[in-house]
Amino acid sequence: PDIQCVEGVLLWRESTSVINDELLKGYIQRGGKTNEFIAGYDFLSSTEYGLGINVWYNSTYGGKTAFSFIAALRVPRLVNAVSNAYLKYIRGPGMEVLLEYVKDMPKVGTSYRFDLSSLISPLFFTWIVELLFPVMLTYLVYEKQQKLKIMMKMQGLKDGPYWMISYGYFFVLSVVYMTFFVIFGSLIGLNFFRVNNYGIQIVFFFVYINLQIAFAFFVASFFSSVKIATVIGYIYVFGSGLLGAFLFRFFIEDINFSRGWILVMEIVPGFSLYRGLYELGQYAFSGNAMGATGMMWENLKDPINGMRDILIVMTVEWALMLVLAFYLDQVSSIGGSVGNPLLFFRCLQKKYAPPLQSSFVQQNHKVAVDMEKADVAQERHVVEQLLMDSNANQAIICDNLRKVYPGKDGNPDKLAVRGLSLALPKGQCFGMLGPNGAGKTSF
Repeated sequence: PDIQCVEGVLLWRESTSVINDELLKGYIQRGGKTNEFIAGYDFLSSTEYGLGINVWYNSTYGGKTAFSFIAALRVPRLVNAVSNAYLKYIRGPGMEVLLEYVKDMPKVGTSYRFDLSSLISPLFFTWIVELLFPVMLTYLVYEKQQKLKIMMKMQGLKDGPYWMISYGYFFVLSVVYMTFFVIFGSLIGLNFFRVNNYGIQIVFFFVYINLQIAFAFFVASFFSSVKIATVIGYIYVFGSGLLGAFLFRFFIEDINFSRGWILVMEIVPGFSLYRGLYELGQYAFSGNAMGATGMMWENLKDPINGMRDILIVMTVEWALMLVLAFYLDQVSSIGGSVGNPLLFFRCLQKKYAPPLQSSFVQQNHKVAVDMEKADVAQERHVVEQLLMDSNANQAIICDNLRKVYPGKDGNPDKLAVRGLSLALPKGQCFGMLGPNGAGKTSF
């Protein structure tokens, strides 16, 4: 294309903020008609003995975008123009220096190794770390689908030990998995692991694996089929990785994008993992290129470093996710998905209500509430009506039958039969079913 040279107009501005506004006017961030200001120069530090100058230019298309060649060519040309202007002013119009490009100072020849692992590590490492999520999710949903958790509860297993054992199992599995992950990456010489501080890596992976375990418990409450849970789990793994690499990453690198919205997106565990791995990869790449170290603890104070915010977000979300997971587990229907969300609060209200109904049992000065099913409540109502009927002709009437075995050797009392009401008419064949320890013989 034809190139037309025009004479530049010299304009004086009172402050750098005015220059910045005029250079950016009309671009993506500002809108409106594009201005024709090429650059701004500050000659106040220049004398006839030396050139000291600050150059302003529009960096809208600078950085890691498809238009990076503009940023690579703009600055040398601006420096070339102002340098020639200074030389002509000092030595006359016949003096001229042509600056075509900028290159490094001469050095001893070395083989440059492009650290590709640090650049592509956020995507692939996100997939590798998240592969544990479908495993844990499948395990939890399988217990629900096969009624294993219900059977363990019928044998006397409480919610507290169940959660501690399951959480501890997943935690040990995750720690072993991540330990081999970091050690193997270090042994094969990946700068992602070797350049960055190992303390930061340990803290980051420790917080994330706990968040991932809590997230698996939370998501498992919404599924009752292992096949569906497995498919959704792997879709989440690959989807969060791809969205992080081809969508979330551009928001991170755009300095004009709101940091608040980035924090909101990092609430998704997959995005928070990707952001942390992205920061480690960037520091490893720059450290390897400049012969320096990667991310250190003091780098967490850098305003462009998002690792500190990531650790805070994941820690808070870990605690909240555990609470939500426990809540949904309590309100889940037997063997199914989440039931009535208000059931948990209704249970708490009944637990602390005054003992006005016969279904409340006093034991060791504590009130215990039995959330009765509809058929149990109906049978209790039938017994109450029969007790008021003097002409009742039933073979057996049990009214709130209760049996407690005294504790021995420091063990608490064992409540074998808890408020059982039953009415059996004459001539009816009756059988009692239940697992060992349910209280059949005691009844």
